[in-house]
Amino acid sequence: MPMPVETLRQHLVEAFPDAEIAIEDLAGDGDHYRARIVSGAFAGLSRVKQHQLVYAALKGQMGGELHALALETSAPQTAQGT
Repeated sequence: MPMPVETLRQHLVEAFPDAEIAIEDLAGDGDHYRARIVSGAFAGLSRVKQHQLVYAALKGQMGGELHALALETSAPQTAQGT
């Protein structure tokens, strides 16, 4: 059974309450999503570590209810010279 986008968003918001989250259903089937997540939790972490945090937030549902997730993760940019 596919994962509804609302469920995916709920998992991400719970794990990254400060984040800007954008989710796109790539195939229209509830199985293939792209998620862009900008969160302070990612500051100073490698891309691999950032993605590991996201997978942990999904509580083992990657590969089960959620077949494919293309991730774009980053920390917020800091304002320069104000």
